[in-house]
Amino acid sequence: MLRRTVPLFMALVLASACIAISVHSQTPVVAPQARTYVGSATCRGCHQPIYDRWSKTLMANVVTNPREHPERVLPDFTKADPLLTFKLDDVALVYGTKWKQRYFTKVGNDYFPLSAQWDVSHKIWRAYKVQPNTDWWVPFYPDDNAKRPTGPLCDGCHSVNYDVKTKSMTEWNVGCEKCHGPGSAHVRNPGPTTIVNPRRLDFVGATDTCIQCHSQGQPLKNPIEGQHYDWPVGFQQGLKLKDFWKLEEHKLGETTFTHFADGTGHKNRMQGNDFVESLMYRRGVTCFSCHDVHGTANNADLIKPPAQLCVTCHGPSSPNGPHAPTIEAHTHHAVGSAGSDCVGCHMPKIETEISDVNVRSHTFKFIPPEMTDQFKMPNSCTSCHADKTTEWAREALAGWGNVSPWRVN
Repeated sequence: MLRRTVPLFMALVLASACIAISVHSQTPVVAPQARTYVGSATCRGCHQPIYDRWSKTLMANVVTNPREHPERVLPDFTKADPLLTFKLDDVALVYGTKWKQRYFTKVGNDYFPLSAQWDVSHKIWRAYKVQPNTDWWVPFYPDDNAKRPTGPLCDGCHSVNYDVKTKSMTEWNVGCEKCHGPGSAHVRNPGPTTIVNPRRLDFVGATDTCIQCHSQGQPLKNPIEGQHYDWPVGFQQGLKLKDFWKLEEHKLGETTFTHFADGTGHKNRMQGNDFVESLMYRRGVTCFSCHDVHGTANNADLIKPPAQLCVTCHGPSSPNGPHAPTIEAHTHHAVGSAGSDCVGCHMPKIETEISDVNVRSHTFKFIPPEMTDQFKMPNSCTSCHADKTTEWAREALAGWGNVSPWRVN
């Protein structure tokens, strides 16, 4: 009986593996070089419901012309402010609406950032200029916004098909083809083999869809056309991001502009750097296991609210954890409280967006108070319990009977 069962079992395993490969490994029949860009409006004809949802997202509205959409200009430019040294008439493009809003002026066929940005949360003006000893590219540009074009430093991620030679693009914003690749072949012959569907890629290629912009790094070849670029020039879906882009390096134990000492992101746009260090990534989870960039009613376009989303895979006593009979027994916080929300501990808001406004880390690690004592970085406990000390947090954790005394996680 055993001799028959083992071959049958192995056959089932191999069959399952083949099914997994067929579902998660997709190579379009048409080579990337043979496809051209058609613009998101072309996709609307066949994908109207998805297009309508996407068109309302932040992705679809990162960059706007203030004359076409004056309603997206958040501050009142008629109110005097010492930092406001330019007029709305000087603004060619407006960038951002959620945390900060920045303003670009146009000179020739280049755009340049203006000297002030609007802090959306605090509703105040703040100076805007990237300072020395911050981003890696700063030494390669003059210390003057008027000499730091957004083409090499910003526009490749805020548009589709930015051409470094002509300084033109198919469209502003994160359009359909930013994630699905050029669509000309798909328009001519609609079908799954004529377009890239990130869901059909392996977990590396799928996640690279987002990492191409949601990460800090450098192109493998710089300078390009005489400029140093801060986005993966030449990459498009259907190619391999590793052939164009390298993530910012980090040495454990050091706190830098981009990283905390433990390797967690220190600043914004570090979601990709964080995620590839996570156990979730190593297990094949992708960005769109949690997010739907076509648009949802939830913050950050999450598929479900965080408290519901995480327990989809991490239910009580699940092999995936938490190893407790209830969520409350795992968190030691009341159900429905901020401390019982998974992201409160496993995705603390510790990465700087603007001023004291932070975004969530994406390593999914619980950061214990010891990390604050040893490396002066924020931890998951006192980031919420801001009135408490790390000593208080350590004593509280020591009293959690279901937590290993050797490793708090």
